[in-house]
Parts: sequence; C-alpha cells; structure tokens
Amino acid sequence: MSRNLDGTLSYQVSVQRLPQKGLNVKIEADKKERDAMRDFHELEDVKSFKADLQVVPWKKDGIRVRGKVQAEIVQACVVTLEPIETRIDTDIDTLFVPENSRLARLPLDENGELIISADGPDIPETFSGDKLDVGAIAEEFFELAVDPYPRKEGVEAAPPLVVDVGSDDEEDVKPANPFAALKDWKQKT
Repeated sequence: MSRNLDGTLSYQVSVQRLPQKGLNVKIEADKKERDAMRDFHELEDVKSFKADLQVVPWKKDGIRVRGKVQAEIVQACVVTLEPIETRIDTDIDTLFVPENSRLARLPLDENGELIISADGPDIPETFSGDKLDVGAIAEEFFELAVDPYPRKEGVEAAPPLVVDVGSDDEEDVKPANPFAALKDWKQKT
C-alpha cells in the first residue's frame, strides 16, 4: 500500500482488464498508515483499519466497488474530553465511470433543468486513467462513519453558562435558559 500526498491510504487497482467476476481486495492498514489516518482525521487513535472490497465491472465501462470497512478508533468526548473507543462497521456500494462517459452526465428535463431526486440513486462518480484508488474510497467511507460529535455514554451536553460580568459573586453564574429570549419577546409583544 502507498500513501496519497496528504498521508492517507492509497491502494491503486487497475480497471483496464477487470475479470467479469471482479477482483477481491483486502486492505489492512499498518501502524504508520493508521497514525497518518489518526492525524489526518483528528482522532486520538486508529487502533485498526480493514477494508474487504470487491471491484467489479459495471455496464459498459463503469466500475462498482462494494464491500465493508471496519475500524476501531479512539475519539475525545466533546463534553468531558475523555477518550471514547468506537467501532466502525460500514458498507460500501458505489459506482464509478470514466470522465467522458455519458453515464456521468446529470439528467436534465425537457426544459434543460437539472433533475435531482433525494430518494433516487446517486449518479456515478468519475475517474480518469486506467486505475481506481480503492484505498481512498475505503477511507472516504471510514470518514463518513466517524461520529463528528462523540459523547461518552451517559454524559449529557452541559448547558452554556451565563455570567453576570458586573458581579464578583459566584451565585451570579447560572445555566443559560434557551427559552429566555422567547419569554422576553412574548413580554414585549
């Protein structure tokens, strides 16, 4: 395995002559790669990272990547800053087509307006050349599975504090009431 310029995973697969059954790819990041992932994704630690993928031909010149990414990471709780161990187990199912493929074009209606359906399938992503970086694809799905606001079990977010700066009394420090502005507004109307 090699690294991208940003220090993350890279595993190039030639898609020029893929077997009809596809190609199975297993990726297991070593310590150096996990450390690079830890730093790049701003985690406390990446204890393990594995991807088990299948790269298969799709339609005429497209590629389908399916599989699973599993990892064990350590993040800091957003409330207490204590370390939290998290297990990531996410599926991959995505399509790629060459840049010049008609399948990469966004669908337009009869008026020439772009048609996008939130419930519809995603359009395939594009690639150039004769290789696809399945390591980067696996890492992208890993990143999407990482909780951006991890919270230790049983810990609730602390309410913001309001401090009366005109007083030295500790009694003037109290939790902010999120409905205070609404109450003040109702009293004014």
